[in-house]
Amino acid sequence: MAETTYREALREAMRDALRRDERVFLMGEDVGRYGGAFGVSLGLLEEFGPERIRDTPLSESAFVGAGIGAAMNGMRPIVEIMTVNFSLLALDQIMNNAATLRHMSAGQCGVPLVIRMTTGGGRQLAAQHSHSLEGWYAHIPGLRIAVPATVADARGMLWTALQDPDPVLVFEHGSLYNTSGDLPDGAGPTDLDRAGIRRAGRDVTIVTYGGTLGKTLTAAEELADDGIDAEVIDLRVLRPLDDVTLMESVARTHHALVVDEGWRSGSLAAEITTRIVEQAFYELDAPVGRVCSAEVPLPYAQHLEAAALPQPAGIVRAARDLVGAS
Repeated sequence: MAETTYREALREAMRDALRRDERVFLMGEDVGRYGGAFGVSLGLLEEFGPERIRDTPLSESAFVGAGIGAAMNGMRPIVEIMTVNFSLLALDQIMNNAATLRHMSAGQCGVPLVIRMTTGGGRQLAAQHSHSLEGWYAHIPGLRIAVPATVADARGMLWTALQDPDPVLVFEHGSLYNTSGDLPDGAGPTDLDRAGIRRAGRDVTIVTYGGTLGKTLTAAEELADDGIDAEVIDLRVLRPLDDVTLMESVARTHHALVVDEGWRSGSLAAEITTRIVEQAFYELDAPVGRVCSAEVPLPYAQHLEAAALPQPAGIVRAARDLVGAS
């Protein structure tokens, strides 16, 4: 076991992919000389050169489109979009081209492309740079949506994603880059089909992903002090959702709570809630609960931002309400 940061795990994942497959290259704004807006690609330009670590102009539509074209022609591009809000400038390329070309070509043309981007709030970047829009992208058929919440997944998801014949979007929560954890020696690729049970429990299933996993685990420990045993599921992949793991957990605990940093209306949390009701209604002893961000543009002021985002105290209150322990 070796301790490493989430940022270093992502960098090592890219370094490993670049060494293993000469078709792999990285492109995006400031990924080369600057080392990436969040320092993830630091040092890769010096190691692999400008042909494989490519700085691009400030045009998300252009460089995502170039990545799609490269993937269609046999390359395995990793495209970095600085933050999720900037991905909206490339939404036409992602939704109307990358996600649809296999379908519209009757299976003749795939787009084996990986797009990485930073998501989430909690860093005082105000309303325009604090979005959690991964649930929007999980709405689009033809895409796979990965959300690494741990060091092991940050290290292991990329190689699996690069083997996918269709586009994979990887959402990295900005609050995780400096976090650290133990990475097992010889850690291999991560399964992109199954959710992970991060804490086993018997009283309530708490479903979450990405940047809210740590908050949820903190809440679960506080609940344990009150005698409430929470099972914590890390979705890991938002499309396709692992319904089997979710329903098996609900069948054990008979209570479900969804924690999602996205806004409540039209959210991923709403989709998960509906699936649980559709597939496990008679296993439930109470309605499914949700903890989401306040439906406001995210404030800049630190105390207001914290109040708008899901926090452990709110997760604890919601779980207590579900099991009748409030």
